[in-house]
Amino acid sequence: VFGVVLIFVEIPLLLRICPTSEKFDVFIRRFSTNYMRAAIYLIFSVVEWLSIIQGASSLIALAVFLLIAAIFYSLAGVKGQDFAGSKTLGGQGVAQMIV
Repeated sequence: VFGVVLIFVEIPLLLRICPTSEKFDVFIRRFSTNYMRAAIYLIFSVVEWLSIIQGASSLIALAVFLLIAAIFYSLAGVKGQDFAGSKTLGGQGVAQMIV
């Protein structure tokens, strides 16, 4: 589930080309700022850390990388850096590219 959500968050073009519900689209569009992306990555990381309490597994790597992503998105938010979108991945100008 985490992977699907993160793919749609990081590649907005998929919202235009994949048939999804309006509720899902609104949910995904909430994560357009650095702080919101940091929050979702942190939540996913915490869930993974909690899941490996029962026993260590390869999910440790996922938890670490999700935590690193959350830290970097937080730092970008603190420094005031705008999120850099790409036409290739669905940033500004994609509507003109599809039509």
